[in-house]
Amino acid sequence: MRTLYNFILTLGMILAAPFYLLGLWRRGNWKQGFRQRFGRYSSKVKQAITNRHVLWLHAASVGEVNLVIRLIEELEQRLPNLKIVVSTNTTTGMGELRRRVPAHVEKIYFPLDRRKWVQRALGTIHPKAIILVEAEIWPNFLWRAREMGVPTFLVNARISDKSFPRYRRWGAVFRGLFASISRVCCPTEVDAERLRKLGCRPDAVHVVGNLKFDTATGGGPQLDARALLDQFGVPADAPVLLGGSTHDGEEAVLAEICSRLRKKFPTLFLIVVPRHHERAREAGRAVRAQGLKIAYRSELDTGRRSEGPIDCLVVNTTGELKAFYTVATVVFVGRTLTARGGQNPIEPATLGKAVVFGPNMQNFRGIVPEFLAASAARQVKSARELEQAIEELLADPARRAELGANARMVVERNAGAIARTVEIIAERLKDEEIYVAEAQ
Repeated sequence: MRTLYNFILTLGMILAAPFYLLGLWRRGNWKQGFRQRFGRYSSKVKQAITNRHVLWLHAASVGEVNLVIRLIEELEQRLPNLKIVVSTNTTTGMGELRRRVPAHVEKIYFPLDRRKWVQRALGTIHPKAIILVEAEIWPNFLWRAREMGVPTFLVNARISDKSFPRYRRWGAVFRGLFASISRVCCPTEVDAERLRKLGCRPDAVHVVGNLKFDTATGGGPQLDARALLDQFGVPADAPVLLGGSTHDGEEAVLAEICSRLRKKFPTLFLIVVPRHHERAREAGRAVRAQGLKIAYRSELDTGRRSEGPIDCLVVNTTGELKAFYTVATVVFVGRTLTARGGQNPIEPATLGKAVVFGPNMQNFRGIVPEFLAASAARQVKSARELEQAIEELLADPARRAELGANARMVVERNAGAIARTVEIIAERLKDEEIYVAEAQ
């Protein structure tokens, strides 16, 4: 089975190489650390981990960076003698790690899952333990870690409706891998049951809650979004409709809604934050096609600020969504109307914002019922219902305040998952003769 997997993987890499390289080029900054994707690390990285017990923490992309930051804070308290190395797959994820993670934490790119490259990477880093955030299952990597006797942990492990049948279909490859994971910490009992069916040992699976409830309350925005809007000439009392982590088609829907609602709310301002910043130009064209005048967030950094009033700001930078949530009157959660899966509603919720999302919240099925039951968010079925919900909320400050207050209570009620996760990891690592500090 390994031979078949590696044959398919190699063929897939050859066919996908042009698109993979194009994607790296589009995201920018792809040359720095490029060799790390093949398990080749600089002397600086090697020197930083020499004679150290290494804990390898992996966050696939930007979406997991907040989790990683809070995990590192907690892990360093419980496992003070370990050197933490954190990896990511994307250049945008690396940008966030370099910007927000302390300098003493080593940042690297995760190797592509070809056997030789994985062996080289693990042979160099030689971790005492590996923590994978969410469902990051790479067969060659996990096979090699198992051969080396390195305990692996899967945290905030969500198995989506889409990936569950795929894992089951390839059970000959994945069942043994899931069984080899030392501990699995997942958000809900639904995830736990799926993980057991995929091969995880029942005693290794723990339901601890969703880590994103903790990360949403940690830290704070570094950007002064209100001051930025002032520079673009947006009135301080203008209501703001924000589309967070939007996907293809949703920017056009929001622009059309904003254009119509401006007849009732003349100063209504739209902020669009695409999930992938390289889509910003495409998103801008979609908004402009609805008759709105736009500007891009980066115009302030480049000194190319367009003159005159604007109707919409398209955010083409990364890591600033939470800052823009602070100025929102109503928040629409992206990837819920024209795409499936959904994006994270917890960050705007913890800021006490009135949150609206579409019918597709499959990736957050464990928390959506709680938000709805607590009257902490609005869910709509269509673009028409979305417009009605936004109009009602813009016209009713008391209702917005009620939704926001209820949302905060849901977040506070679910806090503590990170501490529970780290406790499980620390207990397991006591068996590896690693010094573990007592919980405070």
